[in-house]
Amino acid sequence: MRTAAIRGCVITGLFSLLLASGTSFSAEHKGTSGKQAVVERGRYLVSVAGCNDCHSPKKMTPYGPAPDEARLLSGHPADEKLPEVPLDIFGPDKWGAITNNSLTGWVGPWGTSYTSNLTPDAETGIGVWNEELFIKILRTGKFMGSGRNILPPMPWQDYAKLTDADMKAIFTYLRSLKPVKNQVPASVPAPIPLR
Repeated sequence: MRTAAIRGCVITGLFSLLLASGTSFSAEHKGTSGKQAVVERGRYLVSVAGCNDCHSPKKMTPYGPAPDEARLLSGHPADEKLPEVPLDIFGPDKWGAITNNSLTGWVGPWGTSYTSNLTPDAETGIGVWNEELFIKILRTGKFMGSGRNILPPMPWQDYAKLTDADMKAIFTYLRSLKPVKNQVPASVPAPIPLR
């Protein structure tokens, strides 16, 4: 009987924590309009998910690289070429991946991947996407929801676990950004022997 009472208290406490954590964001933004609250929730999720780590070009600061606010979430710069990479550096007892200084271009056994432009630019970003497509891309790990696989290091498998509400908040935030025209290069598959 005593064990059941303790279990009940623990379950009630955990449930209370879950409820409190789910309402804390809303409480912080009390008085904010509905859409602005969704944008702020999206900004928060993009921040804690580390989206700027790869999707924003960097500026060097006295404290190391920091996201370039003028090019926030605009992906790998179109004019930045990656140096040639010797193919024999990858393998089980070698390197798994290498990246450029901005963390926007990656090379590994899968080939070369460039981070996408997530700004609402209609020609080079996500400006023509809708919520349904955005969610489908993150849930399936497929470019445009049905194309090629999204390449490493994009952790889409983790983001696929987000709720629809959180994915919609992220999309709403991304659509609120300043559009940046930046045509990211296409990915380059690895030569057949490395796949």
